[in-house]
Amino acid sequence: MTNSIADIHLADVLLVTGSNTTEAHPVISLEMKKAVRKRGAKLILIDPREIELADFAAIHIRPRSGTDVALLNAMAHVILAEGLEDREFIAARTENFEAFKEAVKDCTPQWAEDITGVPADMIVEAAQVYGRAGSAAIFWAMGITQSSHGTDNVQALANLALLTGNFGRPGTGVNPLRGQNNVQGACDMGGLPNVLTGYQPVTDEAARTKFENAWQTKVKIPPAPGLTVTELMNGVLEGRIKALYIMGENPILSDPNTNHVREALEEIEFLAVQDIFLNETAQMAHVVLPGVSFAEKEGTFTNTERRVQLVRPALPIRGGARRDLDIICDLGQRLSGVSADDSTDVVHPVTNWNYAGASAVWDEIAALTPTMAGIRYERLVPHGLQWPCPAPDHPGTPILHKEKFTRGLGRFTPLTFREPAENPDEEYPFVLNTGRVLQHWHGGTLSRRSEGLDWVVPEGEIQINDADGVRLGIATGDLIRVKSRRGEVTGKARLTNKLPRGMVFMTFHFAEVPANALTNDAVDPVAKIPEFKVSAVKIERV
Repeated sequence: MTNSIADIHLADVLLVTGSNTTEAHPVISLEMKKAVRKRGAKLILIDPREIELADFAAIHIRPRSGTDVALLNAMAHVILAEGLEDREFIAARTENFEAFKEAVKDCTPQWAEDITGVPADMIVEAAQVYGRAGSAAIFWAMGITQSSHGTDNVQALANLALLTGNFGRPGTGVNPLRGQNNVQGACDMGGLPNVLTGYQPVTDEAARTKFENAWQTKVKIPPAPGLTVTELMNGVLEGRIKALYIMGENPILSDPNTNHVREALEEIEFLAVQDIFLNETAQMAHVVLPGVSFAEKEGTFTNTERRVQLVRPALPIRGGARRDLDIICDLGQRLSGVSADDSTDVVHPVTNWNYAGASAVWDEIAALTPTMAGIRYERLVPHGLQWPCPAPDHPGTPILHKEKFTRGLGRFTPLTFREPAENPDEEYPFVLNTGRVLQHWHGGTLSRRSEGLDWVVPEGEIQINDADGVRLGIATGDLIRVKSRRGEVTGKARLTNKLPRGMVFMTFHFAEVPANALTNDAVDPVAKIPEFKVSAVKIERV
């Protein structure tokens, strides 16, 4: 997030898109509700489903799935046509504006209505409300990014914020709501195939040399980016990947086109899984390494607003489980040929893999990561710090891009609308959308082992529109089969008026009704994120 959770209530307008916030980010949704109810903020919700947040929305836009760029380009067109752009901000802090202006000149509301199905006058109203706001904040989640043109979707949102000068001030910004509790921290720590910590590119020779020198390793860091999760599975089936080490993830349920994933994991020469439960992926592993939960270890989590927070053990470690740090260090010692019992006057993290604890790991991170150089363990008590925090006396950064952008000037990106990789057709006439429910989490590895939560939502349902159900002779509770070009799933139908006609909605928490057996593994060409949200399917009554 460019801004902080605490300043949500300072926004005059909240634009929320691709996020079922009340169910996927319930704490943040409470702040949004308070902004609407107590401060009179106007909420613009963009979501084809009638989710709970629609009850708080001044405008609820329900576009055809996968048409976000057309809708957002049309809103920009209206803002420019009505002179609502922030000309001073554009002149002083942006570049490429004329090219962007040219790109949206023909993106009229009527043009967008023909593509998105959203009435032109509603597009105009939303653009006016957003464009006239003193401070407007944009929030999005995986409904925007899990697309074959997810990068374009995000850039289209950034264009709107640049166009109206909604950066660098309280109650503004572009704010992605991260999908898991420490996914921001994982990315910050180099958990992406193209960066080291703090988003230092692996293609940067100076960055690689800095890490190699600090680690005193003769093994060079590869200068080319590695593979994403989807590319890894392809690599296994192509014979390029011989071994996988999966930690805290359950791709058999959470990755797209899971029949393809299962095929890869059945073929791989060696699979190690490190987790706290024997989930569906761990059951396929050659070796399972039992880790411990967040409540049994120390370290840091970084949340969606870039806040680094301490995690402290609340429970003793039980049985044969071990901390992730200890497991990884033991593996590192064996792979580097250094015994855990070796003694030396100079303890080095790579040559000896011997850290005094999580704080020692963080010291190394801070020493090698300019954006976090000022963060020390003792400074994280009691509320943590938001990066960038470049010096020990720096207070952290609640709002990014106040005086200038990281790259200097904010760049407008001209965009052309592209259809999803797969649209409904005569053979597969429905569009499948996937998401979460409040009571369960991701692949269900944790939440489905909670008796209370599993009692509230014990099984996965297949939601379809009331009218579609009547037409197909399906009633709530009937067994139905959903098929895509990649697989099929059978489960109980639930008819609802919250979905538009032609849409099927499923969660991916349930191994018994695995939605991702159906989803498309087509990816965004830049971010390589799969298109979970738009898959063509057909329905039949069992």
